[in-house]
Amino acid sequence: MARNGVSLGIAFENLSRGLGMAYFPAISLSFKESVAFNFGSRPLRYPVAGFRPLQDPPCADLVRAQRLLGCFRAVLSVELDPVEGRLVEKESSEWQLQGQPTILLTLAHIFQHFAPLLRKVYLVEAVLMSFLLGIMEKGTPAQAQSLVHQVLDLLWLFMEDYEVQDCLKQLMMSLLRLYRFSPIVPDLGLQIHYLRLTISILRHQKSRKFLLSNVLFDVLRSVVFFYIKSPLRVEEAGLQELIPTTWWPHRSSREGRESKEVNEETAEERLRRRAYERGCQRLKKRIEVVEELQVQILKLLLDNKDDNGGEASRYIFLTKFRKFLQENASGRGNMPMLCPPEYMVCFLHRLISALRYYWDEYKASNPHASFSEEAYIPPQIFYNGKVDYFDLQRLGGLLSHLRKTLKDDLASKANIVIDPLELQAATMDDLDEDDEATPAGTQRPMQALAMGGALPLPRPGWLSSPTLGRANRFLSTAAVSLMTPRRPLSTLEKVKVRTLSVEQRTREDIEGSHWNEGLLLGRPPEEPEQPLTENSLLEVLDGAVMMYNLSVHQQLGKMVGVSDDVNEYAMALRDTEDKLRRCPRRRKDILAELTKSQKVFSEKLDHLSRRLAWVHATVYSQEKMLDIYWLLRVCLRTIEHGDRTGSLFAFMPEFYLSVAINSYSALKNYFGPVHSMEELPGYEETLTRLAAILAKHFADTRIVGTDIRDSLMQALASYVCYPHSLRAVERIPEDQRIAMVRNLLAPYEQRPWAQTNWILVRLWRGCGFGYRYTRLPHLLKTKPEDANLPSLQKPCPSTLLQQHMADLLRQGSDVAPSFLNSVLNQLNWAFSEFIGMIQEIQQAAERLERNFVDSRQLKVCATCFDLSVSLLRVLEMTITLVPEIFLDWARPTSEMLLRRLAQLLNQVLNRVTAERNLFDRVVTLRLPGLESVDHYPILVAVTGILVQLLVRGQASETERATSVLLADPCFQLRSICYLLGQPEPPAPGTVLPAPDRKRFSLQSYTDYINAEELAQVEQMLTHLTFASAQAAAASLVSGTTAHPMLLEYMCAHQYRHSISNYPSLPSLQPTSEEDLCPICYAHPISAVFQPCGHKSCKACINQHLMNNKDCFFCKATIVSVEDWDKAANTSTTSSAA
Repeated sequence: MARNGVSLGIAFENLSRGLGMAYFPAISLSFKESVAFNFGSRPLRYPVAGFRPLQDPPCADLVRAQRLLGCFRAVLSVELDPVEGRLVEKESSEWQLQGQPTILLTLAHIFQHFAPLLRKVYLVEAVLMSFLLGIMEKGTPAQAQSLVHQVLDLLWLFMEDYEVQDCLKQLMMSLLRLYRFSPIVPDLGLQIHYLRLTISILRHQKSRKFLLSNVLFDVLRSVVFFYIKSPLRVEEAGLQELIPTTWWPHRSSREGRESKEVNEETAEERLRRRAYERGCQRLKKRIEVVEELQVQILKLLLDNKDDNGGEASRYIFLTKFRKFLQENASGRGNMPMLCPPEYMVCFLHRLISALRYYWDEYKASNPHASFSEEAYIPPQIFYNGKVDYFDLQRLGGLLSHLRKTLKDDLASKANIVIDPLELQAATMDDLDEDDEATPAGTQRPMQALAMGGALPLPRPGWLSSPTLGRANRFLSTAAVSLMTPRRPLSTLEKVKVRTLSVEQRTREDIEGSHWNEGLLLGRPPEEPEQPLTENSLLEVLDGAVMMYNLSVHQQLGKMVGVSDDVNEYAMALRDTEDKLRRCPRRRKDILAELTKSQKVFSEKLDHLSRRLAWVHATVYSQEKMLDIYWLLRVCLRTIEHGDRTGSLFAFMPEFYLSVAINSYSALKNYFGPVHSMEELPGYEETLTRLAAILAKHFADTRIVGTDIRDSLMQALASYVCYPHSLRAVERIPEDQRIAMVRNLLAPYEQRPWAQTNWILVRLWRGCGFGYRYTRLPHLLKTKPEDANLPSLQKPCPSTLLQQHMADLLRQGSDVAPSFLNSVLNQLNWAFSEFIGMIQEIQQAAERLERNFVDSRQLKVCATCFDLSVSLLRVLEMTITLVPEIFLDWARPTSEMLLRRLAQLLNQVLNRVTAERNLFDRVVTLRLPGLESVDHYPILVAVTGILVQLLVRGQASETERATSVLLADPCFQLRSICYLLGQPEPPAPGTVLPAPDRKRFSLQSYTDYINAEELAQVEQMLTHLTFASAQAAAASLVSGTTAHPMLLEYMCAHQYRHSISNYPSLPSLQPTSEEDLCPICYAHPISAVFQPCGHKSCKACINQHLMNNKDCFFCKATIVSVEDWDKAANTSTTSSAA
């Protein structure tokens, strides 16, 4: 058994043989791996002595071909001396076709026998390939290129077209196989050798056009040339010699972690790191040689000046490239047909290099054009039908739908009329109805306008024939060249367009001519008249953006796994070394095992660090980072220009927004810590432009796709998490910031509100009560070792955006009620769902039979808890910023909102703080997936709201909040005592005892709650204790029934004080049961409905009318709500009597 010609020894021996026994060869492949077997149809690359292939080589033909090749080489090395009339030796590279009739006749005779042999695969690879590779090894590159060019000229001269085409096809396929399956050597010499021969062949114009039309880009053939495969084994690539010293970072420094924590580097580590970096540079320089050759191949394929006698190479390339993208975008073909992501990454970088070369070359000869640094895709390309985007989704939905709904905008803004046949293909009847509904004076011209005509000719009846529909579309396709104007259009004239398939387009359709703008047809008034560059380069750029969206981003994220493996093994090695230092010397057995583990981890890190050097050189180098950054800026400009077109922005494919989001994510997360995004040119400006796009379009009504809207929302949520990107959001124009906050404050109903809520929470995090932590404090209490892990991103609140939020809530009469009502509704739903789920979890845990809780149910349960906490934090932020929304009862909805808030807060407190309740039992279980569920996050959020209402406000506001809170039937004073670890309310005037360590207490979290906040909680408890006693005493003196919890409190502390000792609380006056609201039984009746006359409290009816206009009782439509006072109505009734 051998691999790459190196014997691996005997695989099997002493095999049993006999009747009924058979052995079959087999091979094991990983996911997406493929294998090609050669049983002798081609020469064996590594023949083994004593063995022969299953298929015998064509020995007779091989001998004949070798002899004919010898004759051919001999003829090329001589010439006839015209003076002496004899043959003289000459350099083959100096041989010329002209003026050698005798030699040409000789060559014709040779090729008469040689040409049939060159159509056979075996002979092409064994004879012609070896001959050409030998040419490349001798002489200078210029001489080798000249000789290869002459050989190809002779092949095309003396062989029939079908013969030379078969020969070139087999030759290119052999080169592809050699490049793809060659082993990686330290200097990459084999790959460089095969690429140079490929370049020499492609420099032959006729051969290049044939290969581009018939061989390259079929399946993934040519893409192989742009891939630099990673070595499977470090030893095979010679990386040990190239990078003799290994090193690995001790701590990741990606954004989102502590970037300032840098371990002090010892002198030995510094030497190792520098030696490792020198080795990485040596590897990078060798890889750059291969990359430069690959770029040269693409420059040849993108040449547009070789149109002598046919189509230029660039336009053939565009046809093949677009079909290549279509195959990979559809996802419906066979899996082997799709280009592997690792190939796509390399192809993208080489394509960007070649594209920018030609872009800047065009700028050098055309001063009015733009540099590649200013590149973008003009918006008209997305709607004029010149570029086919297959079935890819547009921002506004399906293309057929957009063309019907936005046809008026296309006509008015871009002077474009969609060809009626395309609308007819979708819905013939809809088109007929549109035509009938269009007034005669405004009917669009359907014919002759393509030629610049202005007469609105009627639409012929045969065009509507369903039986001729397909034939009509065929005929219209054949007449596509008539759809472009040949003279300048007046402002009133329109151009009829239709989508062209890749095969239908000509160079004129792309580049344009005379008055035809080609790809730029239908320029909106917002776009400049001067073209950016050649139109064909715009299409190449569009394809590059699509490539990144198809699979490049996914592959960039996948390759980060190598760096993650290095970090994990480095951590394991450090832990093992720490254990070795702590292990007693007398425990020889443990020392031996730890030493063995240390050796294994060290060897694995040596291997991974060298492999990581390869990955950084081929995928994450500075040059590759600049390519992705350039692509990001292209997308940003494209989106900005498209946005200026108004409604036509809906035609833009969704992947432009996706690439803008994903490329930024890749630059931020994948290229560190070797390269930092902050070092890129124009970094701050780019962050600000992306922030403006996210802020404007996350709620853009022109974008209808659910997935892309979610992506925009998630990107904005991630953007406000980090200081640099949050400052970028604050740098966008003020009107855009205010519009963004206004969209965030839209009611939560009927839209994905969770992400919106997370964004608001992140703007507040760091300002709330006990809300300055990076890791959940209760997790660090149960797992102290997590404190040594790299920290999460620290809170970075935005006071500027908070101020915008406060201004909008304060100024808009409808903004605050609708927003807060939706937040309270969602809080009620989220917490109720959470309680229902933990009940099911508790019941499952208590069953005697062994059962398991579904992990998905646990995840949903934790999500509902996290949503409840985040909604409480948003309420805390609102009350802190704009307390008058709840406490200024001059506002019509303030009392209702405050009563709803008090009701929900009491429900949360009662559920979470009850002794040995459901919440306690589930928290004690410590189930995987419910780590975030604990007392601290939710109780601290509730405490922040209560402190703001009861302690930090003015006296009158505090009195109102206290009266509403105590009037709620669910209020329990011991829930407030629970916050400080007290089982019962303290007697007035007594000092709070020290909390029990076994009980929850905010005093146990002094690392996260400061002394001032704890003092405010104690003040709140004292205040509520006093107010509760006052309310209970007032109820006892008046002889009415008080709140049961207040009576219990009075009995416990034996209150005998007079009601005169306490100031009056208006809302706590005694009320009979008959006068209570029949809906909530918590507040007195204060409103009557018209016209039905039913009654309730104002809080209940105001809340109800936000969602429903029907009466609670009789379902009659409520026209108005009037104040109702029992005493006034009683006196009026008495007077009437």
